[in-house]
Amino acid sequence: MVDAPLPELSVVVPLHNEEDNVAPLYEAVIAALEPAGIRFELVLVDDGSRDRTHERAAALAAADRRVCVIKFRRNFGQTAAMATGIRHSRGEVVATMDGDLQNDPADIVEMLALLRQGNDLVVGWRHKRQDATLRVLPSKVANWMIRRVMRTQVKDTGCSLKLYRGDLIRNVPLYADMHRFIPALASLAGARLAQMRVRHHPRKFGESKYGYSRIIAVFLDLISIRFLLGFTRRPYAWVLAAAAPAMLLSLWAMGFGVWTGSISQWGYVVSLGVALLLLSLSVFIVTWGLLGLLIAQTGGLNLQIFATIAARLGDAKPGRNA
Repeated sequence: MVDAPLPELSVVVPLHNEEDNVAPLYEAVIAALEPAGIRFELVLVDDGSRDRTHERAAALAAADRRVCVIKFRRNFGQTAAMATGIRHSRGEVVATMDGDLQNDPADIVEMLALLRQGNDLVVGWRHKRQDATLRVLPSKVANWMIRRVMRTQVKDTGCSLKLYRGDLIRNVPLYADMHRFIPALASLAGARLAQMRVRHHPRKFGESKYGYSRIIAVFLDLISIRFLLGFTRRPYAWVLAAAAPAMLLSLWAMGFGVWTGSISQWGYVVSLGVALLLLSLSVFIVTWGLLGLLIAQTGGLNLQIFATIAARLGDAKPGRNA
């Protein structure tokens, strides 16, 4: 038997309580990619759904070997589901999209053409959102915050419809809600990025999982990312800056103790004790900061191992005919 070639494209779709969208999603992907002659696989990641999402996705995997289904034991979030799907994909190019049918798979073909023009990733831009204000307003605020803080021109970081070079995205660590920051981070790193207007449809089935709480989550993630970016560029400077206040206060306490020693012996003892405590604190900060830096440079932490997979179906290995 001749081994089947690897897919050109992997379409990764996180799903959470989307039982009514599974079959229409599959049909839409088939209708968009088959006429274009693209070898593809569809990786469906059930993020701990409590309805029949996994059952219906498993039925598709049983009928079509191009469909791979991964099931989490509980809900770990969109980023964890997306990261797991990407890690288990095999395509030269990886496309991500939502499972609610608001993204249109028909746009993938044109985005793939843009990627093949030499870009590293192509980002969808939902210029005509078909959502209620409850979703549109938080998204606009989040996009504005990301553009200002990250100093990038990515118009719609929240659009899940994106295409990546496989060797690029599989080496990007994803945790928390990091998936929305990939275009901004890639742009800062000098990656070749293209943006394309994509269609956006109203949700027909199921309920939205997002609201105004997204603004708070984005704000907290932005603080973390800016800290990480600054720390990785000048780690020793951050460690010393953290220890500097305690060091300066210890010197001030020593000077104050010397000055008060001529007046009161107890004042000298107290000031010297405070100075020693502050000096110990500065040494502690530097020591543990450098130890943390050493650990970060010699090891790694993959938070996705906690997203336990309960089942995997339809694994499209070489040798299985499409």
